[in-house]
Amino acid sequence: MGKNKLIRFEEMKTFPHVFQPSFEEYFNTDYKLKGKWQEFFFKNQNPIILELGCGKGEYTVKLAQQFLNINFIGVDIKGARMWKGAKIALTEKMKNVAFLRTKIESIASFFAENEVSEIWLTFPDPQIKKLTKRLSSAFFLNQYQSFLQAEGCVHLKTDSELMFGFTKKLIRKNKLDIVLQTENLYAEYENHPILSIKTYYEAQYLARGLKIKYLKFRLNTNNKIENPEEDKNLQQKEIESRKKTGSSQILRGNDTVIMDF
Repeated sequence: MGKNKLIRFEEMKTFPHVFQPSFEEYFNTDYKLKGKWQEFFFKNQNPIILELGCGKGEYTVKLAQQFLNINFIGVDIKGARMWKGAKIALTEKMKNVAFLRTKIESIASFFAENEVSEIWLTFPDPQIKKLTKRLSSAFFLNQYQSFLQAEGCVHLKTDSELMFGFTKKLIRKNKLDIVLQTENLYAEYENHPILSIKTYYEAQYLARGLKIKYLKFRLNTNNKIENPEEDKNLQQKEIESRKKTGSSQILRGNDTVIMDF
C-alpha cells in the first residue's frame, strides 16, 4: 500500500461524517445507526438518498451542495478513493452528507424499513460474468426493498448495454413499474439542469461518443424479486465492446440526484 493511501486511511479515521464499521459491527446484526441516521447523525427529518458505489464521492458532495434539504450518503468499500469527497465535505463544513465505507452486499444491515427515499446506481461495474454481483440484480434489489420507501425509486445510469438490458429484463420479469427509461439521456434531456453535473468518467464516455442510458423504476412488489435468465448475446456484445474501447472493465464514476422529468 502506497504512502498516500496510508495517510488518507489514517486521516479518514478522524472524519466525523465518515463511518467505517468493522465486520463484527454489521455481520448478521444491525449496525448501530440503522433506523437512526436522521435522529443521531443528520439531526433532521429530511429524506435520505443513497449513492451506492460512490467512488471518489465528488458527486455525493456536489449533489449535497445543490440539494440542501436532502441528506446524501455515499457508500463504497474503497476508502482511499472516498477520501476525496469526504475531505471536501469536511473542509466546507457540509451537514447533509455522509460516507459509509462497507461492502454493499451487507447494505440491509445499515438501513431500516422506510428509512431511504431513493437509491442511485451510477455507472456500476456490469460484472460481465457474474450476474449476481450486479448492483441491480435480485440479490441486491431484495435488500433495497427492505429499507426503500414505498414510492421510492431506484435510478440506474450506465453506458453498458449489458447492465441496461439485464435490468430491463429483471423489471419485466418481476412486473416492476418503470417511471422513465432512455437509451440516450443527454440527447433526450440535454437541457435538464441536473445534467450539468457529470462524473469524471461520464464526461469521458460522452467525449468518446458513448450513449448514457438511464432507468428509473420502483420496487413495487411484495414478492421476492428474481433474476431473469442471462442474455448471452448481450454478454458477448459487452465483451466485444470493451475490447474495442480498450477497457477490460467499466470505469467507475458516480452521480446521484432526484430527477423529476
